[in-house]
Amino acid sequence: MSQVDMTIDARGDACPIPVVKTKQAMATMENKGVLEVLVDNETAVQNVTKMGQKNGAQVTSEKRADKEFAITLTLSGEAPAAAAGEAVACMPDARSNQIIVISSNVMGSGDDVLGEKLMKAFIFAVTQQDELPKEMVFYNGGVKLTVEGSEALADLKSLEAQGVEIVSCGTCLDFYGLKEKLAVGSVTNMYDIVERMEKASSIVKPS
Repeated sequence: MSQVDMTIDARGDACPIPVVKTKQAMATMENKGVLEVLVDNETAVQNVTKMGQKNGAQVTSEKRADKEFAITLTLSGEAPAAAAGEAVACMPDARSNQIIVISSNVMGSGDDVLGEKLMKAFIFAVTQQDELPKEMVFYNGGVKLTVEGSEALADLKSLEAQGVEIVSCGTCLDFYGLKEKLAVGSVTNMYDIVERMEKASSIVKPS
């Protein structure tokens, strides 16, 4: 993890204060270095993340406790797209009632090395969407993406911090001997997975 140059504590601040504080800090840093922003809700994570990305920053986020989230912005040195004092609108929760179900740690068939790269790219692409899924469900080989050592872990933690619920099949984790290595989200069962899929407005399944 990169060394943090400045930390902004926006916990307890109502929208749009977390975004305003972040923009002001970016201006103070001349949009260079690593900025950490602490907030206490998923919508603030979403708003700060989108603003940072629009201004060219690389953004990751992590849920540290029930109401504690850390957003890390790696600033490129380029001028922000808007002035620090510009009015900021409060965006609504960006989550839809869509769920994504992932049953393998590879995407497509033909070559597993390529398939792993494609799946990592797919999960990263999810983090860049304006509308996030409500949930992501992992089962069978897909649970390998939610455990220690997964190359998709940072992106999944970022999605979790923005309010996307991430669940992994407990039977599958046991089968692969990975339950003790779960690093993001929680453990669930097949009954719950079926219930989630039935309630979803749409289901996306990369294959």
